[in-house]
Amino acid sequence: MTESALLHIQVPEPFSYKETVNYLRRSANEPLYQVERDAVYRLIPSDGGEEPAAVEIQESGDGGLLVRVIGEERVSEERQRGIEAYIREWFDFDTDLLPFYEMAEKDPLLVHTIGRFHGLRSVGISDLFEALCWGIIGQQINLAFAYTLKRRFVEAYGQSVEREGRTFWQFPVPETIAALKPEDMASMQMTAKKSEYLIGVAKLMAEGALDKQSLLALGDFAAIEKQLTGIRGIGPWTANYVLMRCLRLPNAFPIADVGLHNSIKALTGSEEKPAISEIRRMAEGWRGWESYATFYLWRVLY
Repeated sequence: MTESALLHIQVPEPFSYKETVNYLRRSANEPLYQVERDAVYRLIPSDGGEEPAAVEIQESGDGGLLVRVIGEERVSEERQRGIEAYIREWFDFDTDLLPFYEMAEKDPLLVHTIGRFHGLRSVGISDLFEALCWGIIGQQINLAFAYTLKRRFVEAYGQSVEREGRTFWQFPVPETIAALKPEDMASMQMTAKKSEYLIGVAKLMAEGALDKQSLLALGDFAAIEKQLTGIRGIGPWTANYVLMRCLRLPNAFPIADVGLHNSIKALTGSEEKPAISEIRRMAEGWRGWESYATFYLWRVLY
């Protein structure tokens, strides 16, 4: 076995590696990372045309993270910084969670979640194309089938590398999907509409008409949401999902989400799903933390 470079990453307080790994274990069909025992394996993209880094992430003895760059004996400082920045964004290390917990302690709904998942941070999707595709793929189907479709999509059109007998997958790039026709995806049970939406988004990104930095540069929640919902196949739910998971806007709120409704129903013991008006009333105290409130409520069931 080739010697591998090791990186140590400090973590913020509070942070629970255990709860993060529990979250990442949600589906065995997730193609972009694997969890084995208490280690997480994934590819991390690199800038400057370098090969992506295949990494193994574990908790270190001092409570931080120990990252092994598989198959690389030495890693440049620039590459180290890129790997650390990716993991910090993925696990949302730069958010101060204490104000959220202070708010949630006084909230009759959220108080049931923060002890149970204490230290869990909102696990994100840093790549805009991946976030948009995952939002589209997940529309109006259950989570298990969404993961099945995602795996088929990634394995059909993504790139992979082998390290130490393990296959690491990279999400397809927009240029690859932009060149497809809807019927190309029919064999994977992707609907014609979803295929059209995925190809449409891919074309926008491949042409440079849509990118993460340009959206963030708009600087205004309503402006970003409007830009996203102007794209065919992107409604308010998908837009807020992307605002929450990729663009990291703290007030993103996919209020019409079925999983959110089911979580609220479970926590309140109600026989009926809450009405949108009722959720708005419940969420009055969540202002500025709607994204985290949603993430923690999702975690109750998923």
